Formats: sequence, structure tokens, C-alpha cells
Amino acid sequence: MSTEIKADTLMGAALAPLDSTRSAGLVVVFSMFIAACAQFTIPVGAVPITGQSFAVLLTGALLGSRLGAAAVIVYLVQGALGLPFFAGGGSGIARFFTQSGGYLVAFPAAAFVTGAFSEHGWDKRYTTAVAAMAIGSAIILLGGWAWYSIITNATPWLVFYDAVGKFLLGDVIKIALAAAVLPTGWALLKRKASGE
Repeated sequence: MSTEIKADTLMGAALAPLDSTRSAGLVVVFSMFIAACAQFTIPVGAVPITGQSFAVLLTGALLGSRLGAAAVIVYLVQGALGLPFFAGGGSGIARFFTQSGGYLVAFPAAAFVTGAFSEHGWDKRYTTAVAAMAIGSAIILLGGWAWYSIITNATPWLVFYDAVGKFLLGDVIKIALAAAVLPTGWALLKRKASGE
């Protein structure tokens, strides 16, 4: 017996009815999407700029809080178990104990929060989609910054640039791109439903 999941996100509406089988498929597909985006890296020190945060925020927004967080957790488990899914093809549980560990651990929370905003209609307008993703990005950056400070045994303000500052411009660009997908997707879905 399959249980139907409420279509309050873009993927839920596009693939309705979203039963448990489709939901599980989406979780796996989006975990692979995050893994693919993680391979786009720009080395800028101990923690590279990657496409991971873009993928994590978009996953949360498209799938919603529970499925989005589940996809991110599956991605983290896959990487921890040895699949080359982390930044630049990295893998292994040891990644959680490096300077980038805090960002990884914050990913599920960021996807959950971004997804929760989407479930409340924030993904239907560009400005609110940007706001939802900015909040999700802040969760990732704060988690990364906190862990970076601990792992390097440094005063948080001394490592602010390395842990947060150098990612801000890239995050603005990623958020702008990811947020554009959402209202556009809803508009296309509405047009399709009305038969235009």
C-alpha cells in the first residue's frame, strides 16, 4: 500500500500523485544531483567553493522539508561509505572531521528549512525564494564557521573570512540562480495545467 504525499512543492505538484515509491526515487536522484554538483570545485584554501550548497538548497526547495533533508542525508551516507561524492571526488567518514565537516553536517538542516519555506509557498515568487535560500545558506555557513573555528582551534572572528567571507559572493550567485528555477517551474506547470 502506497501512501500519497501532499503536493505542496514543485516536484510534488509536477509528479502528483507523489507516492512512497516516487518519493524514494526522488531522494536517490537528488542525492546523485548533489554528488554531481559537488564535483564543481574552485580551490580557495582548506575548504573549496563547490556546487554543493546550490544543489542542497535547490533540493530542499524542490522536494520539501522531509524529502529534501532525506536526499541530503542519503548523499552524506553515500559519501561517508566511500562513494566519491564529496567535493572533488572525495569520500569517507574522515571528511566530517576536516575543516569542511561543519558545512556537510549543516546541509540536511539547510535543506529542511528551505523545504519548509517552500511548503508554505515561498518558492512561488522570486523574492521569497531568494529569502528562503538565503536563510538555508546562512545555516550552512554558520555550521561551517562554527566547526572550522573548533577544528582549527582559532577565535571565530579570526577565521571568518576563510570560513564564511570567501563564500559570500558565490552564494549570492548560487542563490540567484537556484531561486530563479522555482517560480519559473511553477509558471510552466500552471501553463501546462491550463493547456496553453
